[in-house]
Amino acid sequence: MSLVITKELIAQHNLTDDEFKKIVEILGREPNLTELGMFSVMWSEHCSYKSSRVHLKKLPTTGPRVIQGPGENAGVVDIGDGLCVVFKMESHNHPSFIEPYQGAATGVGGILRDVFTMGARPIALLDSLRFGGLDTAKNRHIVKGVVAGIAGYGNCMGVPTVGGEVVFNDIYSLNPLVNAFCLGVAQKDKIFLGTAAGVGNPVIYFGSKTGRDGIHGATMASDSFDDQSEKKRPTVQVGDPFQEKLLLEACLELMAGDLLVGIQDMGAAGLTSSSCEMASRAGNGIDLDLTHVPRREPGMTPYELMLSESQERMLMVAKAGKEEECIRICKKWDLDVAVVGKVTGDGILRVFDQGKVVAEIPAKSLADDGPRYERPYSPPGYQDMLTNLNYDALPDVKDANAALLALLESPTIASKRWVYEQYDHMVRTNTMVRPGSDAAVVRIKGTNKAVAMTVDCNSRYCLLNPYEGARLAVAEAARNLACSGAEPIGLTDCLNFGNPERPDIMWQFVMAIEGMKDACEHFKIPIVSGNVSFYNETNGLSIYPTPMLGMVGLIESVDQTMTQWFREDGDDIILLGATREDLGGSEYLKVQHSREQGSPPYLNLETEQAVQRCVLQLIRAGLVQSAHDCSDGGLAVALAECCMSGPGQTHGAVVRLTPGRQRIDSMLFGESQSRIVVSAKPEKRQAILDQAQQMGVPAGVVGAVGGAALVMYVGDERSTTKTIDLPVATIADRWGLSLERRLSQE
Repeated sequence: MSLVITKELIAQHNLTDDEFKKIVEILGREPNLTELGMFSVMWSEHCSYKSSRVHLKKLPTTGPRVIQGPGENAGVVDIGDGLCVVFKMESHNHPSFIEPYQGAATGVGGILRDVFTMGARPIALLDSLRFGGLDTAKNRHIVKGVVAGIAGYGNCMGVPTVGGEVVFNDIYSLNPLVNAFCLGVAQKDKIFLGTAAGVGNPVIYFGSKTGRDGIHGATMASDSFDDQSEKKRPTVQVGDPFQEKLLLEACLELMAGDLLVGIQDMGAAGLTSSSCEMASRAGNGIDLDLTHVPRREPGMTPYELMLSESQERMLMVAKAGKEEECIRICKKWDLDVAVVGKVTGDGILRVFDQGKVVAEIPAKSLADDGPRYERPYSPPGYQDMLTNLNYDALPDVKDANAALLALLESPTIASKRWVYEQYDHMVRTNTMVRPGSDAAVVRIKGTNKAVAMTVDCNSRYCLLNPYEGARLAVAEAARNLACSGAEPIGLTDCLNFGNPERPDIMWQFVMAIEGMKDACEHFKIPIVSGNVSFYNETNGLSIYPTPMLGMVGLIESVDQTMTQWFREDGDDIILLGATREDLGGSEYLKVQHSREQGSPPYLNLETEQAVQRCVLQLIRAGLVQSAHDCSDGGLAVALAECCMSGPGQTHGAVVRLTPGRQRIDSMLFGESQSRIVVSAKPEKRQAILDQAQQMGVPAGVVGAVGGAALVMYVGDERSTTKTIDLPVATIADRWGLSLERRLSQE
């Protein structure tokens, strides 16, 4: 029985009248229900990037190390010695709100498949999370579920979660963000692409059976939420990490032989996306026979089989005559496997079921010919109000001890130990710098090299000025890598925004793209992969613009790896960079004055680059003991973290700052950019200062490591008044246990 395609049915599939007309033009007839569903998922925002593609083209994507840029499952960057790193970041926001554990778990599973389908063995995961405030039981439930889901999947897979970041703001209460990053290592000459080349070659399905979970997941991810959103639970996939581990090993064994032409995971849009994208890349078609698709539920329709997003499934195009060897390997790893089709030369994705054609669509039309929108954009009327802040009306800090403790207890700044202790970050014994420093560092076995990774974005800066906020995110990510001893070599992004049909949201997106472009071009950092997540809003309330960046850096010699914590009493504390009056958008203003206003910190890209080059040279010359960038909470928080964030030890410090005409709160808690705190042996002091001077970087000794307290004087050299005087044990308790205490509330 064929279903009549009505206006209501078209609307239910999130297709506009114009889009439906374009489908009719392509087919030369009205689509049937299966075809309508296939177009619906492939032309969704999640799969087609129809609102963002015209702007994403502006981003720099090439460079001397880039082997594969955007357009494949993940980006690939050369690290020398015949090796490359493969990495990408993806979002799983909507599913994680509806079902936190499975939403986060399947987000990890999906990003792992994106990496190992390219021929790389995953060696590290990072996560970037945004949650609402912890005062409500619902938000605490989401946090616990998401963290458990990430841990449950990554730990079972044997891939360490080595770092990440977590930020809390009430704006994310109904739209949490769960962005997962994965990095793998591969032989440079053994990268596999998702292509269906070679007419007549067999198309093979392998992995888990197909079920009804996740149907229309891509469409759901391209829609705003409302009060009924939690009823969308059936659109959330269910993951099985033990099955994915088998899938990983099977893929790597298949790739080790001369068996494959192309391979792709079934992510968003499932069998539809994997088949049409592989065919389109090769300019070919595929004949697909659903009769042979392994399934775990009876009576599944072609519509359900083509749209299911059941996890742990892959599609490969084998070389003709190699089918039996591919099937043998899959069965060895206890995977379901079946030849489900063949490559054709006519460019058509033709789907059969029980001997009948149930869908017949040009593969390119599904994968590449979706709508492209240049949506209108303009700043919102409230933008000037956000940036206008009368600092004179704000009282300067009266009790700096109380202010510092309040900042350290703020969930955004507080230690994330409660989170990362649930992750296995040492499995595979590659991890050199564990969670808790500026960047995670993982050694590349068989070489003397290591890679550093970080994920960064200050969404409050992006709200106040999306262009500057995006530039600042690039700068901070690069600074974090520099502090670890790494040279940035590539970037992946996960761009989380509200409804692109709103001109104010589209303006945020366009400005953020411009900011990323300008900063990446300046630093010569290519963007090699990424993801756009729109429609992160509920009942018309959008999240803050959150262009999350995952940046990778190379450390040529592992003995030049650096961490953020102080190492020995008696070391000098030196500040690289200048402190300005940068309180706008700071965590201090939010925590102390309940304000999210002002202009973000000033950023000069030349100055930033000089500071980063300076700290890298100091690290490589063996002149410093530690390096930590100043970011959320400013210099006082950075110093506190240097005192207490090291594994198994703490150190006090005595610091003296001379404010000039600046406010005391801006000296202590302002978030001026291009600043790095380093510690060094006193005998290395002059060499450091000379190096900084040669590179045009402001630098000065501000104190020394030692004692059992963090003591800070703000005043001239004769001042004896301690502006901050707190035992390290006290700040470590407030900072280290804050998250755990809040999450333990009933």
